[in-house]
Amino acid sequence: MFRVTIRGKFKGLDDAGRAAVTAAGGAAYTEGGTFTHDASVSAFTFRCQVPAGPDDGEDEATLGAMTALDAHGHPYEILRVAVTDMRQIKIRRKGRGA
Repeated sequence: MFRVTIRGKFKGLDDAGRAAVTAAGGAAYTEGGTFTHDASVSAFTFRCQVPAGPDDGEDEATLGAMTALDAHGHPYEILRVAVTDMRQIKIRRKGRGA
């Protein structure tokens, strides 16, 4: 599983687009993606969770997240992309006291 964060800005977003972005708001990573945005709904952060195949890397995850972003149908410009491979995250458990 990958978590992809795309920071960008909208280009020519109309009132209907602003309403749709607001409706898709949230800070969770989902397969469909969620938006957080500034007050004017011009700059955004898009969070998307992308399933990982055994040979998938950051490029495949980025393409998957961009496909999810494109599915929302809003014109945008990407400023930055960050990818986290959740398969590489190690959970350190605290030892239990006696």
